[in-house]
Amino acid sequence: MKKEHIFIIFTLILTFLAFYFLYQILSPFLTSILWAILLTMIFYPIFKKLERRLKRWKVLSALIMTLLVIFVIVLPSSLLMVSLANEVVGAYHGLEEMIKSGRLQDYLEQIKEITFFKWTWAKLDQSLHLSQFDPINFLLKNLKEISTFLFNESSKIFKGLSTFAVGFFFTLLSLYYLFRDGNRLFESLKEIVPIPSKQRDLLILRFKEMIYATIYGGLVVALVQGTLGGVIFWILGISSSPVFWGAAMAFLSFIPIGGTALVWGPAALLLIIFGDFWKGIVLLLLGVFVISMVDNFLRPMFISSRTNIHPLLLFFSVLGGIQAFGMIGLIAGPLVVTLCLTLIEIYVQGIKPSKD
Repeated sequence: MKKEHIFIIFTLILTFLAFYFLYQILSPFLTSILWAILLTMIFYPIFKKLERRLKRWKVLSALIMTLLVIFVIVLPSSLLMVSLANEVVGAYHGLEEMIKSGRLQDYLEQIKEITFFKWTWAKLDQSLHLSQFDPINFLLKNLKEISTFLFNESSKIFKGLSTFAVGFFFTLLSLYYLFRDGNRLFESLKEIVPIPSKQRDLLILRFKEMIYATIYGGLVVALVQGTLGGVIFWILGISSSPVFWGAAMAFLSFIPIGGTALVWGPAALLLIIFGDFWKGIVLLLLGVFVISMVDNFLRPMFISSRTNIHPLLLFFSVLGGIQAFGMIGLIAGPLVVTLCLTLIEIYVQGIKPSKD
């Protein structure tokens, strides 16, 4: 074996080991870094304008933008999650109290006398034998299981909160340095990508299109669904704070499974349980055929049409991305699909015969 071949093999092995150990070192922080990169891309246009206003004081501009992200995204999201948790606990205790006082049993007896419900129950009983089903015992059993689960999992919940706080700190730290030095790092990475500049620019363009379409398309869908949900809650007089519930639906609309139904679904169920039977049915119908349908129409319009990815492939890429990477998979999953499709496009362009 020639000396040059030995040198090449040794260099390849050393490079592989170096990148492997680099991955091992950075792997605990990759999620925080990815979130920081995503937030930087969202707010970078604002950062550039701020930097020009401050006469290119990058350090001060980066610090202001980091604080802006905290006040615009992090604090409202945290407060919303805490408020949602309190509402869930309150509803749980209200249901438990209704069962213990016997009011729920009386209400269920009244529902059984409604003609529509009586007819529906009879039809279902023919196939599912619902006459043998005792809803009160079912609810009591599940409430006990929920109480036991919350008690046993409380330590894990506190551990998860501490892990979130640490990850949040690393995200903010990465965010500051990406604002300050992100453009220089990006140009350096472009130079080391081992493909021709034309194909490299195409790959970067596809990535930008996917990220911006996913982010801004998701924001538009969230705004529309949250507004519709809040208006419906206000019209039906369901809550004294429809703005809060609209914001909650907008926040949860980014979750592909459940989404806004995580708000209007339990709300409709609780209305039915707590005595507002027809109001709960109306909310259920509006949730299914109005609020949720917005996602089916608008999201493909904003994302699939701009990125040329089939809606079904996009749907599976989001679900698979969440399973593989956590919530960052909302973006990471479609990006992996975009990378694969763009590489196929580059390959097809490369094997096409050139026109004379």
